[in-house]
Amino acid sequence: MGIGNGSGRAKNGARRYGATLPRFNRFGVRLSTALVAFCLTFMASAIAQAAPIKIMAFGDSLFAGYGLSLDSDNIPSQLERLLKADGHDVKLINAAVSGDTTTDGLARLDWSLADKPDLILLELGANDALRGQDPEKTRANLDQILARLKAAKIPVLLCGMIAPRNLGPDYDAKFDPIFADLAKKYDVPLYPFILNGVALNPALNQGDGMHPNKDGAAIVSKLLAPAVEKALPTASPAN
Repeated sequence: MGIGNGSGRAKNGARRYGATLPRFNRFGVRLSTALVAFCLTFMASAIAQAAPIKIMAFGDSLFAGYGLSLDSDNIPSQLERLLKADGHDVKLINAAVSGDTTTDGLARLDWSLADKPDLILLELGANDALRGQDPEKTRANLDQILARLKAAKIPVLLCGMIAPRNLGPDYDAKFDPIFADLAKKYDVPLYPFILNGVALNPALNQGDGMHPNKDGAAIVSKLLAPAVEKALPTASPAN
């Protein structure tokens, strides 16, 4: 009788203990799943934070490095080195095409954005002026580019240009204000003249008098760098 009672208690205890196992297992599975999800989220966040800031140089021959013997001599490459030396974890994507007008830039903008830049340096308009294109067309093209970038929530640093002075004061008066006007309209920072410090200096330009040589590109990069730093999505240097 005692043995029977003991056996019954053992069986009852086993049943009670066994009944708790599914609940424990289910809780354990839920806990493990939540833990894995948390770890994956944390890892993805860490990877995202560790990724360099992608800066796209979207422009023409001035950014493409026309006439320079090495890609490392062009403005985006030199700018990248300066920013890294200043502690910023950045990657410059050179999306410049020699000869491009604002019309060409507008046409290739969407597929260029496939690189998913964090900041765009918009440098177009010089070839429009060299070809005597109607400034209103230049304005309209840049307006559309900036509108698309704003819709895509991509920060922009607009790099300005002035018309060559052989086109006459009327042309200059229509062309030169385009960049400041659009920077104000879209509330984006403006670097007023991309060739600041270099234009018309034979020692800093190639034989054509329009494209910076290696030393000229270095000066453009040095003067442009502070404006780019201010425009970075995060202003703090990388650790």
